[in-house]
Parts: sequence; structure tokens; C-alpha cells
Amino acid sequence: MIYKTAKDWLGASHKRVLFFGMSGLGKTHVSNLLRGSGDWFHYSVDYRIGTRYMGEYIADNFKREAMKNPFLRELLLTDSVYIASNITFDNLKPVSTYLGKPGDPSKGGLPYAEYQRRLEQFKRAEIAALLDTGHFIDRAQALYGYPHFVCDTGGSICEWVDPEDANDPVLKALSAETLMVWIKGDEAHTEELVRRFDRAPKPMCYMESFLEDSWTRYLDQKKLTEEQVDPDDFIRWTYAAALAHRQPRYAAMAENWGVTVLADDVARIRTIEDFNVMICAALESR
Repeated sequence: MIYKTAKDWLGASHKRVLFFGMSGLGKTHVSNLLRGSGDWFHYSVDYRIGTRYMGEYIADNFKREAMKNPFLRELLLTDSVYIASNITFDNLKPVSTYLGKPGDPSKGGLPYAEYQRRLEQFKRAEIAALLDTGHFIDRAQALYGYPHFVCDTGGSICEWVDPEDANDPVLKALSAETLMVWIKGDEAHTEELVRRFDRAPKPMCYMESFLEDSWTRYLDQKKLTEEQVDPDDFIRWTYAAALAHRQPRYAAMAENWGVTVLADDVARIRTIEDFNVMICAALESR
């Protein structure tokens, strides 16, 4: 860890922190607060994925749909219109729309093999975006003059790393550059995340073994073929299991590579001073 004590953190002229954990527990909230102070560069891994590594996939998906419309097809073939995604820090929907959900095509589902292919693309993109963190730390300071840096990661970071491997290339690179901070929720947060997801299910990314096991068990329990699957029902069914699957992986990341803060404490942060107090307490409690 690049900061071992509260004194190290408070005395650092260049503070660098990375947040990880389930989406919806405050990573973007605290990142936006830090950015708003004017001294922190906010690096969003999901934004980097959507603009640098998956932008062409996403745009081509839009064009594929547009080509089904004779009017738009003619305009596209004559370069009369331009189609692109409008991804922002606060609107990453083009990425999730591209990833999609497996199941009945009449309900917007993808063939399972295509779904797997897109998740593999996302995996490669996320790993690359995570490994870009060091580049953006240097860029933020050299180009823009920001003294401090916050990396806001996606919830699926734990799917692609082995927290028990001291030589894991992603975790080794990230911990060499940042203080890795797990935002940990409790049972009440889990219940709220499940309720929120049930109201508006969105695509999720999982390691191949977990996804394959979930897909096989779902088809078996529901007695369905691939084409009969309701896409939203499958991802709802998988989500609660995913929370349980990810929790020990996050915990191991925090134990071996960083520190832990509570989601309730993150929600109460209103100032930079509040943030520093929370980080200092996390460092001293290790």
C-alpha cells in the first residue's frame, strides 16, 4: 500500500485513491464530490471503456439497427448522417445497451453465444481501462496540474482479478499507484440494491464460470430453452446470486490490497475534510 498510516495520507502532496464495490453504494457520489473540489482528477473506468475500448462496437450496433430502416440505410450508405453514442460520466447506458441480455429475441434478448462474446469484449476492455490508471495519474498531473487523483471503478472489477495472487497483474499495478478502498454495504444495502435492480434490471458482467453455471441452472429450474428465456427475468434471477458471489472477492481485495470503508459513512461525506477523516480511520483500523 502506498499509504500505510493516516499520517502518510495526510502528509501526501499527491493523494491517489481507487474505489471498488457494488454499483449503487457511493463510488460515483464520493468521486464527484472530490472532483467538485477542484483539486481532484476523476478517472471513470466505465467512461474509459465506453469511449476508448468499446466505442466502435457500440456505434456499429447503432448502425446495425439503423440499417434495418430503408430511410436511414440510404443516408448511412451515402455518409449523409453520423451515428455515435453520447456517453457521459452520468450516462453510461450505451455500454449496457450494447452488452444486452440473453434470451427471447422478441423481448430484446440476444443469443447466449453472442451475449458471451460481448461480455468477453467487455472483460478485455475493463482490464485495459484499469491498467490505464497509471497513465491517467501522470496525465492528470502533467497536463492539467491536478495534485490528487480518484479512480471510480465498475462493480465487475472483482470478476477479472485474483485477490489471493500476490502477482495478479491488475491488482499489482493498481495498488502500486493508488490506495484501493472497498465501499462495503450491509444487509440493508443489499436488500435495497436488489429492490432497485428489480425495478430497472440492467446488464451485468460476470466471470465465465459463474455465468455458465447461472445460465445452466436457470434453464434447468425453469424448464426453458434458450429462445424461451425472458431476458429481464434471467438477469433478475442472477443478480441476488451475483451479490453473494462478489462479496467475498471484494473482501479479499480489501484484505490483501487495500482498506475498507462503510457505505453509510460514504453517504455522510459532504466535504474534503469528511473524506480525509474516513480514509484516515480506515488506514488506522487495518
